[in-house]
Amino acid sequence: MVGSFWEWLRGKKALVDAFFAAPVLLASLPALLDGHQAMSGPVYLALTVGLVAPLVLRRTFPRTVFAVVALISGVQCAAGAVPVVANVAVLMGLYTVAAGCAFRWALAAAAVGELGAVMATLRYPSGGDDRQSTLLMLSVVVAGVWILGLHMRTRRAYLSSVEERAARLERERDAEVKMATAAERARIARELHDVVAHNVSVIVVQADGASFAIDTDVERARQALETISLTGRTALAEMRRLLGVLREDDDAKAYAPQPGVAQLDDLVEQVRSSGLPVTFEVAGSPPDMSEGRQLTVFRIVQEALTNTLKHGGPRVAATVRLRYACDAVEVLVHDDGRGAAAADDGRGHGLVGMRERAAVYGGDVRAAPCPGGGFEVVARIPTREAV
Repeated sequence: MVGSFWEWLRGKKALVDAFFAAPVLLASLPALLDGHQAMSGPVYLALTVGLVAPLVLRRTFPRTVFAVVALISGVQCAAGAVPVVANVAVLMGLYTVAAGCAFRWALAAAAVGELGAVMATLRYPSGGDDRQSTLLMLSVVVAGVWILGLHMRTRRAYLSSVEERAARLERERDAEVKMATAAERARIARELHDVVAHNVSVIVVQADGASFAIDTDVERARQALETISLTGRTALAEMRRLLGVLREDDDAKAYAPQPGVAQLDDLVEQVRSSGLPVTFEVAGSPPDMSEGRQLTVFRIVQEALTNTLKHGGPRVAATVRLRYACDAVEVLVHDDGRGAAAADDGRGHGLVGMRERAAVYGGDVRAAPCPGGGFEVVARIPTREAV
């Protein structure tokens, strides 16, 4: 509530300036009520109002207000009228110009203020030594007010730059959050593509096998239907896990773990159950790898086998080789299917996804038809960050 009132008050410059000018007017009332010794009451009142009234617009028109009060004070001094309390309006105007205007205007206002100090010293003499002391005192007051105004201008500029920097950092943070969110959604889209493409391909192959075997081999057809059911449940579980990440209001943080190299045996068995003969070979001992790298290896093998199921043709066989080196894991997925003769509808993003996944960890993927037929995917994923 206090903050809202302060924000409202900051927009009412004239009201705030009138509040700060009121003490000057109140300090002038005793001399007016008691009767001023050197001038009549109406003249004193007119002079006071002429000096105080412009202060209501002090910050709205700082140079104009300072010029008006300085001119009135100059005429007052030239006419020989004694100083009054309201003459402090000159200092208030000087401060406002120094605090809110360009430096050249602040310097000009300081020169006018110093000129007024010299005029007051010459116009109201009080002896040789006292005259010098008066000029020094008035000059110190003018310089002090001017320096205070410059300090406030510098401070306001600094605070403004700090606020602008904070706002810029906040905008940059929001942009980084949006970029991170977009990257995460792109990653989830790749995950969904891999999950759906692989499992749907298995389901389609099993459904085709069941339709052919349903009249001649009921047991084989039953096994195919069981594989379809299991594959469908697996696909739904993975899709729920991935889509759950997108639920911003879901407080549950315990999602199913991401598949890694340990799950490659299950993946190969699943593909074998769909009717694709797969040879799985591992060379070397698995080093310590991050979950992200393990997931990358798993998805590359999964996508390569999915492409074999979709495009390899009948009686195709595949080979999956993993070789663990000291600083990288090398993946080879080879099939003896149609290779370059396989139909391509141009809608797949599997190969692009493989390359993107590998590039995240400084790896690379080469995928191309083999000269004698078949298709080959070769990937190399570093097992640790490059120094």
